[in-house]
Amino acid sequence: MVATAATASLFPISSSQPESGGKNSSKHGGGLGSVDMHGMKTKSRGLQVKTNAQAPTKVNGTRIGVMDGLNLKNDDNPTSTAPRTFINQLPDWSMLLAAITTIFLAAEKQWMMLDWKTKRPDMLSDLDPFGLGRMVEDGFVFRQNFSIRSYEIGADRTASVETLMNHLQETALNHVKHVGLLGDGFGSTPEMCKKNLFWVVTKMQVLVDRYPTWGDMVQVDTWVAASGKNGMRRDWMIRDYKTGEILTRASSNWVMMNKVTRRLSKIPDEVRAEIVQFFVDTPPLVDDDNIKLPKFDDNTADHVRNGLTPKWSDLDVNQHVNNVKYVGWILESAPQPVVENYELASMTLEYRRECMKDSVLQSLTSLLGNDENGSGDPNLVDCQHLLRLEGGGGEIVKGRTKWRPKYANRLSG
Repeated sequence: MVATAATASLFPISSSQPESGGKNSSKHGGGLGSVDMHGMKTKSRGLQVKTNAQAPTKVNGTRIGVMDGLNLKNDDNPTSTAPRTFINQLPDWSMLLAAITTIFLAAEKQWMMLDWKTKRPDMLSDLDPFGLGRMVEDGFVFRQNFSIRSYEIGADRTASVETLMNHLQETALNHVKHVGLLGDGFGSTPEMCKKNLFWVVTKMQVLVDRYPTWGDMVQVDTWVAASGKNGMRRDWMIRDYKTGEILTRASSNWVMMNKVTRRLSKIPDEVRAEIVQFFVDTPPLVDDDNIKLPKFDDNTADHVRNGLTPKWSDLDVNQHVNNVKYVGWILESAPQPVVENYELASMTLEYRRECMKDSVLQSLTSLLGNDENGSGDPNLVDCQHLLRLEGGGGEIVKGRTKWRPKYANRLSG
């Protein structure tokens, strides 16, 4: 409607009159007969000609417009409409101004709605309105916020451990991307891509003090440090966004693997030059767990789950099973009474080899009793885990988990 009004103001529509020739003139009282065809002008009383009139006529067989061939003047009407000039043919600027004002008001309304959304408590902070993350601590720590969604919680109405692991992985990749080091790979830098290298995790340790619930906002911080000569360590800390309470701490070790040979590789000098500027000289957030566990197999394990196979959706861009998927497979063989009455308090995973899309796996779990690793809490249950290729094949992941009674660190109900 605004566009129609603006168009009408720019191009006024003139009213057309029927064509009048010599015969029609006699029917109108000889109105045109009072004009000499040689251009002589005579007075004509009672003749009224509108300025906008566009009715054509013929003079000497040539068709012309009335205003082009005639210069009529009504002496009896001194207040007749002035002829059209450049000034009075300008568009109606008030219509254009109204259209522009309407557009600006609509844009302002949309911006106010966007600004309101960023201030909702269940949305992201004002400093990170789109949830893309930002650098803090002088550019050494990457921070990103997440809202716990309904599809990320389990039967206990709390976020699952897989959800927390996904948050860790997401912030790690976004950290690399944010500092401009994300090449054409899954967290690989440009120099790593040139040399067909990518990162693989060798060890992951997670301590969960409290699980967030549906609708909670969590804040995840992550940073990197050197780990030996040819490794990298990445730490995470998850806090409650509103209270600042520490919910989860995690540390991991990473090495490089060649994408073609599938063998581990040293860190090339070119790659080291890319990443060393972001290293933080701090101790691990989680102390290294070097407790040795006894060997066990399907004959000595308390619980065994066979026939685990990866789906296409379990693979990452490096064509091997995503490391978060291993957590779910390990818990497949966890004793049901433990899963129903306890919650996972800590987890240590040691990754031994890749799992490909055609692999068939076996998950084994053995109960170590209550507090056999010396934590001092008799209510904790310790478990030992092994994920391996079915049929006595090679080890994929070895793990240890510690479980505490549900609602032990928060009010029940």
